[in-house]
Amino acid sequence: MPLSSEEPQIHESVPGPRVAPAAGRPAPTPRPVPGPRPAAPRPAPPRGASGASARPGRPGPARGPVPSQQQRPPRDGAQFQLIPAPADGAVDAADEAVDLLLDTGRAPGDILVLTTGEQHPWAAHELSFGEASYWAQYEAGDDVFYAGIDAERAKGRPVVIVAVNGGTDETTAGTLPTALARAGALLIVCGDPSLINGLLGASASA
Repeated sequence: MPLSSEEPQIHESVPGPRVAPAAGRPAPTPRPVPGPRPAAPRPAPPRGASGASARPGRPGPARGPVPSQQQRPPRDGAQFQLIPAPADGAVDAADEAVDLLLDTGRAPGDILVLTTGEQHPWAAHELSFGEASYWAQYEAGDDVFYAGIDAERAKGRPVVIVAVNGGTDETTAGTLPTALARAGALLIVCGDPSLINGLLGASASA
């Protein structure tokens, strides 16, 4: 029977949405399903971190109490502490002593570290920018300062740490008297006990 013009024609169904969008309105764009967010990148650990600062040459946090073989007041009243260490480990022992002092509440500006041989890595790094900026940091007095035992401009601080890491016999012989004159409250010497004890005996008999 022929279909009249008023009857709708039926076509085969095809896959797709059953509801056609309204005339004149575009079909909504499907939104992507949010997935898991990538984890935030971890910050890189600071180089040469010491916990308190990241200056070149500074070690990590102190591993434990500073070993003391002797502790007695020298003639000028400052406390004296000897930390046994070989010449090639004296700087590391001095760095650990610095960390322990900072951890126990000592102000960074109270500490002066002197070396009898090669410069401490921090001092060598800062001197590469010129002596003016290097000594300006000492004059500011707000941080630990590192210098050679023969640096006359480093006159002293409440705590002086000496790393006996080499040098001539004459330099080593003059280490303790020079350091004692610079230490206001505490002198820590990191080095060979037999050498330091010999210097102490010679200093006491002088």
